[in-house]
Amino acid sequence: MPETTPLPDPRRWKALVFIALAQLMVVLDATIVNIALPSAQADLGISDGNRQWVITAYALAFGGLLLFGGRIADLWGRKRAFITGLIGFAVASAFGGIAVNTVMLLSARALQGVFGALLAPAALSLLAVTFSEAKERAKAFGIFGAIAGGGGAVGLLLGGVFTEYLNWRWTFFVNIPIAVIAVVGATAVVREPAGGRNPAKLDVPGVILATLGLVSLVYGFTRAESDGWTAGLTLGLFVAAAVLLVAFVVVESKVASPLLPLRVVADRNRGGVYAALGLASIGMFGLFLFLVFYLQGVKHYSPVSNGLAFLPMMAAMITGSTQIGARLMMRVPARWLMFPGFLLAAVGQLLLTRIDVDTPYTTGILPGLLLMGLGMGTAFMPAMSLATHGVQARDAGVASAMVNTSQQVGGAIGTALLNTIAASAVTDYLKSHASEATSPQAAKLVGLNATVHSFQTGIAWAVGILTLASLVSLVFVNAGRPGGGAGAGAQGAKAEGAEDAIPVMAH
Repeated sequence: MPETTPLPDPRRWKALVFIALAQLMVVLDATIVNIALPSAQADLGISDGNRQWVITAYALAFGGLLLFGGRIADLWGRKRAFITGLIGFAVASAFGGIAVNTVMLLSARALQGVFGALLAPAALSLLAVTFSEAKERAKAFGIFGAIAGGGGAVGLLLGGVFTEYLNWRWTFFVNIPIAVIAVVGATAVVREPAGGRNPAKLDVPGVILATLGLVSLVYGFTRAESDGWTAGLTLGLFVAAAVLLVAFVVVESKVASPLLPLRVVADRNRGGVYAALGLASIGMFGLFLFLVFYLQGVKHYSPVSNGLAFLPMMAAMITGSTQIGARLMMRVPARWLMFPGFLLAAVGQLLLTRIDVDTPYTTGILPGLLLMGLGMGTAFMPAMSLATHGVQARDAGVASAMVNTSQQVGGAIGTALLNTIAASAVTDYLKSHASEATSPQAAKLVGLNATVHSFQTGIAWAVGILTLASLVSLVFVNAGRPGGGAGAGAQGAKAEGAEDAIPVMAH
């Protein structure tokens, strides 16, 4: 008997505007503070030892609580969780903008992470349940994927503008009008389909184990960056993370209403997408990390010029997502967009391994950025869509949270891993070129070359990791093209219970 497809929401495209606006706010907040951090540190007297916590406090709260936030969205309803997350994020941002000391600023960043962990999965799951027709879904996820991928570059630009022309506090205050507009718009036009909530009891042991496990993992990589990989605290955190996350999997396999139903990640396509996005995030964060320091520290770009340098990459990412990914997604299987997309991004980064002290932007940096943006945009769009493909409506929030969890944990790992590799490269270079430092000027040049060499080394590792992301996409993602009939993806959805699944790929 054919399944009855409900009529699409006539206000769905207006809803997309406000859902995408909220996503932009969350994504750009991950980078907008980076450029403003030196000014905030000087203004509030933050010590060098505590400086990293402005970034880490947000990452720990956001990455550690994402699964919990996704489950709350399934329990409360996505619209309610979405609006609550927006309001809380705005309040936390205001708190950060008026911070008068280190404790107040770090508390605000942690609070932003808490509400971001509620807002991000609610936004993605709202998108998943709002757009059910395959062609429209491809277009909607193309826009959403471009924002998710390009928001970091927007954050770098805005961070530079606010820091140079206004004040570092505006990197927080800018979230308030965005949140207000999104709340008003969501209240008016966002509509959640009936019957999509998961009213089951909250899995408290799962919440505790997942949160502590993810926090230990993210914090472990953070400590590795500052203390080294073999430090006692670093190793202890990694061991704790492994024990907690293994215990979490065991608990989830036994409880009646798990925080993360294993069926969500056991699906071959979704599991492949989560792994590929996590690996790609390591490469993306590596690019931002090294190029920001290269342009500002070696090439002496101003904060605004630094941000502007990333705009072509953002434009290429939007083009790849909306004009290539969204158009081809209806014609080819997702793997044939994700695999070449991530591979093209890796080629772009490979070009950037050739930077030196005198590399010109137009011929030496811009081509790599354009290829990087085009490739990531093409790959992100089908990945975002496939992450909730065939999932039961009651699990949409958790499946969406896994997208953000893989990206956030990947970003934290990338920052620590690649920065540690770069630091080792500096030491090795200085040792091997010590004989060239025959004068103060020569020593300065050796130090500058050592810094650039460390960036080259870090980016080279990011190339390998992005290549691995493309291979994971090729091997594990085997869903057929949308509307292509009973492909692997359609069969997977049917096996999970097609009568409850979000009708995302085929009718």
